[in-house]
Amino acid sequence: MSQPVILTEMPVLARHLGDWVGTYTLVDLEGRTLDKYTSHLTCQIPADASHDYYQINRYKWADGKREEHQFPADYCEQKIWFDTDRIAGHAWEADDSTLLLKFAYKTVPNFYLYEMIQISPCNNYRARTWQWFKDNQIFQRTLIQEERLR
Repeated sequence: MSQPVILTEMPVLARHLGDWVGTYTLVDLEGRTLDKYTSHLTCQIPADASHDYYQINRYKWADGKREEHQFPADYCEQKIWFDTDRIAGHAWEADDSTLLLKFAYKTVPNFYLYEMIQISPCNNYRARTWQWFKDNQIFQRTLIQEERLR
């Protein structure tokens, strides 16, 4: 059985498949911490081919709060496209170690964010940065450090 075309045409995305654990730190423009929580993300190609890509994000805060979000995506023209109840956006490869993602929360008008994701050459570490924009002005950032779950 041949591998899905997405894995051939998006080799950097293919390197991200699997489970990742890490920490999200939300900061204001002066670098002050606004929020911090741990994460466990699963990045996969569904075996049932219901979508071309599927991601599950699980978050946990120190006070016991938990969230889980699912992000199915479809592949077209070397990009993955998200359109869920929560977000709309797309991701593409910038070079041999970087993915870029632009998305918006559907419930927040005049808002979007850009995410840059770098994967290490050994494929076991990721560094991610979100730039948050409201009315085309940056107002905060999220810094994410992750390690592949082994």
